[in-house]
Amino acid sequence: MNKKEFWFVVGSQFLYGPEVLDTVARRAEEMAKELSKQLPYPLVYKVTAKTNGEILEVMKEANHDDSCLGVVTWCHTFSPSKMWINGLEILQKPYCHLATQYNREIPNEEIDMDFMNLNQAAHGDREHGFIAARMRKPRKVIAGYWKDEAVIKRLSAWMRTANGVAFSRSLRVMRFGDNMREVAVTEGDKVEVQMKLGWQVNTWPVGKLVETMEAVAEKEIDELMDVYRSSYDFATDDEETVRYQAREEIAIKKMMDAEGCSAFSNTFQDLYGMRQLPGLATQHLMAQGYGYGGEGDWKVSAMQAIMKRMGKDENGASAFMEDYTYNLVPDAKYSLGAHMLEVCPSVAAAKPRIEVHPLGIGDREAPARLVFEGKEGDAIVVSLIDMGGRLRLICQDIHCVKPILPMPNLPVARVMWQAMPNLETGLECWITAGGAHHTVLSYDVTAEQMKDWATIMGIEFVHITKDTTVDSLEKELFLNDIAWKLNR
Repeated sequence: MNKKEFWFVVGSQFLYGPEVLDTVARRAEEMAKELSKQLPYPLVYKVTAKTNGEILEVMKEANHDDSCLGVVTWCHTFSPSKMWINGLEILQKPYCHLATQYNREIPNEEIDMDFMNLNQAAHGDREHGFIAARMRKPRKVIAGYWKDEAVIKRLSAWMRTANGVAFSRSLRVMRFGDNMREVAVTEGDKVEVQMKLGWQVNTWPVGKLVETMEAVAEKEIDELMDVYRSSYDFATDDEETVRYQAREEIAIKKMMDAEGCSAFSNTFQDLYGMRQLPGLATQHLMAQGYGYGGEGDWKVSAMQAIMKRMGKDENGASAFMEDYTYNLVPDAKYSLGAHMLEVCPSVAAAKPRIEVHPLGIGDREAPARLVFEGKEGDAIVVSLIDMGGRLRLICQDIHCVKPILPMPNLPVARVMWQAMPNLETGLECWITAGGAHHTVLSYDVTAEQMKDWATIMGIEFVHITKDTTVDSLEKELFLNDIAWKLNR
């Protein structure tokens, strides 16, 4: 994180003389330094831009500097927007327009025409905003006083999103086997995805994984077992089964790291040469920030890795999730999310337990897995689907609760939640939009961040909220279909 930064480019012009320009530069540098103390990444003041050439050069530099994750602009004074055209046209990094001003209040005694000429962000930001709108340039607009907590919080979230964008554009996904047979929603156009999102999605043979597992040393397994003991409670005496999961984890991680992959998928229909389906192995890899998708679902695998990177400390509470069953009792309507093995412990309410139980599918030994309940709190679930010709990102607001039943015979990690606006309407909206059964559930990535990510990536975004109705969503999807067909 220390090697990443955002650039602060401030707009002005020569009209007001060198004294005003010196003041603008001094204030811009002060603002960048103060904001950097509260933002997740440094905001570096680069230039008070006064000409087409200055803007073009700084945008070229931003594009080619790998440490620069995005550009934040602000117009302290009036900055004629035609001089921004060439620079914005070539800018390939995420772009945020911070509409603020240096002073919080209008000073009654101090205000005169000199003050007005210097402090006219209300004038300059509108001119600057027009040209981005005219150019149809994707950008984030954040308005408010730069010292306010709400502004800093939104700017911080956007920075994390921009980091997710950079991560996405270099993301590599390792697939062990293909998709689960006959399943539709886990399919997708890998060429389109690489063009739009940057993902490189390729397959490695399960036999290569088995070879790598066989080469894992017992000392390596001993060391990982110590990590398991310090991180989780052991609720099994079957140490050999747990050690096999450690062997699987070490091998998967070695293969991913060797190929520069940050996410992986597998399927219980292709376990040739393996004694167990990776359970604990997969869960602990997710806890380290790797993305995962079951049944060959490489899209959800990649999205989890990205959303983890967008979360707190670049490994937030985001988990591979699957909708399983509903509680349809009046006044207690909830979704129960789980998976047969693989839910990330980053969403656990308490210390997870390592247990060993038969799986019932895959025709292999009973695997070790982490069992826990998800924590309470507001969250989102996200699904990326291929609509044929375009990608659609569906996001639903939810509220997670402590599971209302102990479910003593269900030996899996589980999360229970209330879907917005309610279970039935939320379900109808999700199905109408084509949302998958696999999702990423996140407590610390917001719907606003996901919308920003989709906007930067140039894909469709659908948000199901407490105010969404089936009728309103159907109209939105109809208009989206028309708009996206026109844009093709």
